[in-house]
Amino acid sequence: MSVTAPAGFEASGVAVGLKSTGKPDVAVVVNRGPLKVGAAVFTSNRAKANPILWSEQVIADGAVEAIVLNSGGANCFTGSFGFQTTHQTAEKTAEILGVGAGDVLVCSTGLIGTGDQVFRDKVLTGVAEGIAALSTTGGDDAARAIMTTDSRHKTTVFEGDGWRIGGMAKGAGMLAPGLATMLVVITTDAVIDAAEADAHLRAATRVSFDRLDSDGCMSTNDQVTLLASGASGTTPDAEAFRSALIAVCTDLAVQLQGDAEGASHDITIRVVNAATEDDAVEVGRSVARNNLFKAAIFGNDPNWGRVLAAIGTTDAVFDPYDVDVWMNGVRVCSAGGPDRPREDVDLTPRATDLQIDLKSGSAVATIYTNDLTHDYVHENSAYSS
Repeated sequence: MSVTAPAGFEASGVAVGLKSTGKPDVAVVVNRGPLKVGAAVFTSNRAKANPILWSEQVIADGAVEAIVLNSGGANCFTGSFGFQTTHQTAEKTAEILGVGAGDVLVCSTGLIGTGDQVFRDKVLTGVAEGIAALSTTGGDDAARAIMTTDSRHKTTVFEGDGWRIGGMAKGAGMLAPGLATMLVVITTDAVIDAAEADAHLRAATRVSFDRLDSDGCMSTNDQVTLLASGASGTTPDAEAFRSALIAVCTDLAVQLQGDAEGASHDITIRVVNAATEDDAVEVGRSVARNNLFKAAIFGNDPNWGRVLAAIGTTDAVFDPYDVDVWMNGVRVCSAGGPDRPREDVDLTPRATDLQIDLKSGSAVATIYTNDLTHDYVHENSAYSS
């Protein structure tokens, strides 16, 4: 049931013609309370879509009644008309629900630079139809409505001790930290306040969505939202709740990785024994963004030399001539030199594990990425056609 698994939430997903496929394209999630707590993190791209500009204002007071999400159009670089469309979306939602427009978040995803009166009318129609279709079992419909190039909807549920967390996500391309081309809605019926929700969400996204680096491209529409209803009446231990939220975010991030456009390998890069966590992240990300390495993995070529070449471009503390590298459990590089024969490495499975030992400390970090394929190039060369 995704976002409707926790008590206090209703959701829906309806089709209003934003997608040419006729599939659901507007989702609504409503928090029935008793708490109306909200927190969100947004893309760090300076080029922000109109829904991001709106939602950044809404979330400031930590109170959220509902969130409306549409696929089939990013509503980005659409001028004042586009911002007015976002504003009207929130106002329409607020009018029907009997709440304030300033407590309604809006998200959009799709092609950048398009948006007209037809788009606006369809979104507003979607708001009305979506609210009319709200139910406590509508989480999966909502998850399907936010899909764009996704091949499947992405949901997760965590069962706590008397409380739950549910989540849905979309994303398949432009997946890079800060955040990614993702829309994520997470709900919980735990009793937490706005400050706690914000702190927990930032801690969770830091080690999950911000470690997903599929193609090095940063979007304009990314938003990860946490809504808390308090309907369980249970106040969880803070550490237990944060751990659960990290698990939920990591689960969704890995689902996004597994559906990356055109990918044939899901690559998990684990950097160990770094001087600092920042160093570990920097080293892992340098490999995740190295097209030569990603192309080699696509060709099932355990070319570990490309790993060393990539990490050598970073400012991290380590001796490049004392690094060990493992590929799918085989140490192919020891102390910066050859170890086991490349033929010992089997890269035919989709799951690909890369471990890099920097021998400079005790910090670790994991980065999630994928290979670079012909299908990725084809899909993105024809995205707007």
